[in-house]
Amino acid sequence: MKRNSLFATVAVIIAALALAWFLFVVLLRQSTPATRGASPASSESPAAASDDTGTTPGRTIKIHLLSVAADGLHLDSVERDVPYAGNTVDQATAIIKAELALQAPLVTAIPKGTQLKALYVTDKGDAYVDLSPEVSQNHPGGTTAELLTVYSIVDALTMNLPAITGVQILVDGQEVDTLAGHVDLRRPLQKDVDYVRTAGASKP
Repeated sequence: MKRNSLFATVAVIIAALALAWFLFVVLLRQSTPATRGASPASSESPAAASDDTGTTPGRTIKIHLLSVAADGLHLDSVERDVPYAGNTVDQATAIIKAELALQAPLVTAIPKGTQLKALYVTDKGDAYVDLSPEVSQNHPGGTTAELLTVYSIVDALTMNLPAITGVQILVDGQEVDTLAGHVDLRRPLQKDVDYVRTAGASKP
């Protein structure tokens, strides 16, 4: 009788251990994430990266920049490559920086030493281009020279970027009446290609 009781106890213990092991294995499998068919993170193709200027390294677009014509009375439209940017503000910034960086034999209408401090674009399509004080301080003066300076900036943006319909020039973060006493800068100016005489500047 005692032997039968002992066998029964041992059987119960073995059954309990077996059940515990079974439950342990089931729970372990459920807690381990499935990896079949999954690609390792390192094999995923990274998205195109942008540098700190908002442009995409190695990718460019063709635009038209504006340089002073040989007669000194007009702007010549010249095709150049600039870094591609994924949004209007960064693309406009790249265009203005390229306009400021024109080198010989091209002649920029923007006074020497002028730097771009900031650029903003509103939902209405108005761009605000904030330039350093040199744009006014180093300006040679005269109505024609001032017109060429202003519209080399205004038209460089409005000709190349349809999203920009007007441009207001700021100086050192402030609104100004003029750069040199002739062209009213108290409001955004629209594209005016009367002074541009070559391709890429068709009137609306």
